[in-house]
Amino acid sequence: MLKLGILDFDTSHVVQFARRLNRVGVEEDQWVDGARITHGWPGTSRIMPERIPGFAKTLGEECGVALVDKLEDLLGKVDGVLIESNDGSIHLERARPFLEAGIPVFIDKPFALSVKDAEAIANLAARKNLPIFSSSSLRFAPEVQDIVLRRDELGAPVAVHALGPQSGGYTAGWFFYAIHAVETLFALMGGPGHGDIQYLRAELAEHAVTRFNSGALGSVSVSPKGGHPYAFTYVGEKQTVTARIDTKNIYRELLKRIVATFQTGKAPIPIEETLGVIRFLEDVNRAGAERPAS
Repeated sequence: MLKLGILDFDTSHVVQFARRLNRVGVEEDQWVDGARITHGWPGTSRIMPERIPGFAKTLGEECGVALVDKLEDLLGKVDGVLIESNDGSIHLERARPFLEAGIPVFIDKPFALSVKDAEAIANLAARKNLPIFSSSSLRFAPEVQDIVLRRDELGAPVAVHALGPQSGGYTAGWFFYAIHAVETLFALMGGPGHGDIQYLRAELAEHAVTRFNSGALGSVSVSPKGGHPYAFTYVGEKQTVTARIDTKNIYRELLKRIVATFQTGKAPIPIEETLGVIRFLEDVNRAGAERPAS
């Protein structure tokens, strides 16, 4: 049984992940085998600090997680680490001591807030020959994975459109919350490699479209308003599929991949694809998403 550490408690993911791995407070069909969250560091947050005390109490009292006072206190106690801060700008800083100590990490979305930081994390992991993994849980939703598995039947993508919500508060442009729809797009496209971004903002929504290196068109629409579900349309050379994504099992499915990464030393997503996601988000922001609406 792997012993895992978890840090930065400004996201509900720390509770959702600990409950599934530690088999507390969720139905048995949500349990994930092979690892347990044994230690946690509540950390700090410049975005949602008010969340930390409550989540720390839940992990400590309900999930049986031993809380430590300093990040460094996790070293020597765990086999792997989950970095959970909503603030992607600190992920390089958080990951560095663990990677330098030879401890593999999972970094929750967003992997970083710049291609520069993302490449620095990837290079640190490569120097230590460690797997590095970051993903939105939406990537592993059954509806998305069904398309991935049926790509030969459906044909290569001609065009893919992903739909999702956007944060109405702290956003860092598209890095915080639009990333879910972008990860869906990349999973369905089958990899990275895009051209110039065309970005459009309307009163109620934002839209970005680009040509992928495969020749297919990829687009994403997000909005902080209204009932905007996670959904997609996959236009293949042979068939077209439109689906709404059910989020019931996405944490379980993501955790299965996290545990397998720590067990095998092999990440389920090539690091080049993760870097491609960050490059896409950075390009959308540069195209206008970081600027306030006029």
